[in-house]
Amino acid sequence: MAVIETGATLHEAHRDNHTHRDVNGGWLRPAVFGAMDGLVSNLALMTGVVGGAVGHQTVVITGLAGLAAGAFSMAAGEYTSVASQRELVEAELDVERRELRKHPEDEEGELAALYESRGVEADLAREVARQLSRDPEQALEIHAREELGIDPGDLPSPLVAAVSSFGSFALGALLPVLPFLLGATALLPALLLAFLGLFGCGAVVARVTARTWWFSGLRQLALGGAAAGVTYALGTLFGTVVG
Repeated sequence: MAVIETGATLHEAHRDNHTHRDVNGGWLRPAVFGAMDGLVSNLALMTGVVGGAVGHQTVVITGLAGLAAGAFSMAAGEYTSVASQRELVEAELDVERRELRKHPEDEEGELAALYESRGVEADLAREVARQLSRDPEQALEIHAREELGIDPGDLPSPLVAAVSSFGSFALGALLPVLPFLLGATALLPALLLAFLGLFGCGAVVARVTARTWWFSGLRQLALGGAAAGVTYALGTLFGTVVG
């Protein structure tokens, strides 16, 4: 075992060994889960249609329609959701901004009381709050972080959310359709490609979880396969009843 001999080496060792994974997932989580959603939903839709013993053209049209409808639905839903969340956050920031302007002493006292409740000595807490409150924008950012749990400078973009959701869903939904677009007439090639995609998405999800890549991949493969199996059985049943 290596011996740490200097302070500099100690800091370097701490820096190298004290890192954390991105628990928020960053861009990876929404992208992977969007693709997974598109893959599972379109695979289930298409297996249900195939189970109904329809023609090749109907299967392709169904898959493409499911891709387009799902992608637009995801994009619209994400845009509305993120825009509403952002508007709510901005409204709360305006409230906090007005309070800082009208009652700066009370807001400074709130900040001091917050630090004191976390174990900072009273005099030091008041001094820290006083210094931090000298800049109104810095004070707003600190109050937003402490009271609302948000970063005013890092609000999500509705457009980015919509575009990324559309693209990732469409990419996932394309996988089960692709073999039919390339001339396949049986379900097996679509299943193989879709199952490969399911396993891959699950393995990538392991990057933002504590699970191993193979466990996460197999779990997603099992869930997606179960959804496809159930809808195929339902499609067969409905095809028999309707036919």
